[in-house]
Amino acid sequence: MSTRIIALAAGKGKRMNSKLPKVLHGIAGKSMLKHVLDTAGPLTEKAPIVVHGLDGDLLKSAICRSDIDWVLQAEQLGTGHAVRQTIHLLDDSDLALILCADMPLIRTASLRKLIDRANEESFSILTVVPDNPFGYGRVLRNSQGYIDRIVETFDLKYSQTSVTECNTGIFALRASMLKRWLPQLNKNNAQSEFYLTDCVALASSEGVNVSPILVSDPKEGMGVNNKKQLAFAERVYQRQLAEELMEAGVTLVDPDRVDVRGSLVCGKDVTIDVNVIFEGDVNIGDGVYVGPNNVIKDSDILENSTIKANCVLESVFVGSESKVGPFSRLRSGTALSEKTVVGNFVEIKKASIGEGSKVNHLSYIGDAELGSNVNIGAGTITCNFDGANKHKTVLEDDVFVGSNSELVAPVRVGAGSTVGAGTTVTKDVEGEQLVVSRVSQKHIPGWRRPSKDGSDSSLPNATQNKTRK
Repeated sequence: MSTRIIALAAGKGKRMNSKLPKVLHGIAGKSMLKHVLDTAGPLTEKAPIVVHGLDGDLLKSAICRSDIDWVLQAEQLGTGHAVRQTIHLLDDSDLALILCADMPLIRTASLRKLIDRANEESFSILTVVPDNPFGYGRVLRNSQGYIDRIVETFDLKYSQTSVTECNTGIFALRASMLKRWLPQLNKNNAQSEFYLTDCVALASSEGVNVSPILVSDPKEGMGVNNKKQLAFAERVYQRQLAEELMEAGVTLVDPDRVDVRGSLVCGKDVTIDVNVIFEGDVNIGDGVYVGPNNVIKDSDILENSTIKANCVLESVFVGSESKVGPFSRLRSGTALSEKTVVGNFVEIKKASIGEGSKVNHLSYIGDAELGSNVNIGAGTITCNFDGANKHKTVLEDDVFVGSNSELVAPVRVGAGSTVGAGTTVTKDVEGEQLVVSRVSQKHIPGWRRPSKDGSDSSLPNATQNKTRK
């Protein structure tokens, strides 16, 4: 029996108070809908089905997957009505795994248990015992422990309010049964909707056992309906990721102050300080230290490197035993060879920095290629943009650039050359040369700074005296 995923994503999410569809609000940098699809993805090779409302174009453009079967639910008439729209896509032999797209904390292992039980019993439901069951449909079991029926919150009788086991809305059952039961659903309930949960009573009437799979962590069954719940789910998810990292040997100075918004792979003896954000795909080698307040996105940091405090790295390669920061910004296309140093208040973009080279402070290096053992003095910039096009600066091995220099691209400085402090380099420099382009120093005696009374600092002091009245 093959599994077919059905993700219910047509809810309007009014309590979000947002123009964005509810299921596109994010947890850890990824929409809730994508979380659910990614979690269930390993359980089947068949294309998932997503039931959407009138905002389907937004969902399709956000998810960007060609293998999804999108199904419109033009009117929101309940979960049973939503699943009914998918019947034409299901083979009788399919096992339908029905998911709620606003439940980003659900785990693959729990869904796998649900599917395994459904394959044995033909119908299973994921259940939880939350701290506060208000708003959840209650699960009523029979004497054999199977689910006899599910009563929605709005339809509960007083005697049923003491029941604490609740329905998550996640079902696994044979498609042939869905096709038989969905046409029998009615709207005779407090919300005048077609409840998918009414299939439980229909199953019981036919003698079909409905097996509950109770998850140990009730947070897995949490639906997100407002911004407070979204923030809570974010913290739960981040804590789970932090615990996985620590179990793998990563030292987190404070596990509640690290955010992973993508994929983070760490080697051994990695230490991550507080308030670090990882985005996209980040790989960190053995012995790396990441200081506080860093943002690292889509980057590789090799072994024994140090990222000091308050840096931003985006699409960067950092070679082994390198040091970055504090207060550095490395932009897309930057590649540091091993044993390089990038110091404080340095910006580098689309540049390769050779082994042992140093860009210590207050410099901008863009569209450049630096050889090995190059030294960049403070305040140096590559002038790479002419207003229309970008141009390249090449500094060969062992070049020394003095402070406050400008390298006007396109330009090449040969190996072993020295650029004197305050020099503007506009032409290529051969190797083993000194290049200096300073303006001659002048001294003007008797010069005074401008004063608030309007006196002219360019005149000698004697001529600046004015008659006072």
